[in-house]
Amino acid sequence: MEWKAVFFICLGLLGLYLMGSVLLAPLRLVLRLLWAMVVGTCLLGLINLVGELFHFHIALNPLTALAAGLYPVGGVLLLTLLALAGFRA
Repeated sequence: MEWKAVFFICLGLLGLYLMGSVLLAPLRLVLRLLWAMVVGTCLLGLINLVGELFHFHIALNPLTALAAGLYPVGGVLLLTLLALAGFRA
């Protein structure tokens, strides 16, 4: 095999590696946000399950799930305080 062919094969593999690493970063962000929404949905579902005893409900939508998932304690506390104050998300 000629040296030019080896050089271009190595250059192509390097290009594939760089493109893959560039595309992997946004995918990780999207997966992290989806995981936060799943965790937030579980937390809000648990809060709503316990809140049924006291006639208390927090709306379950993507915004509240993301807030509760990204900031588990602070997000749920803030959503609870907002719901008690009469604001509905």
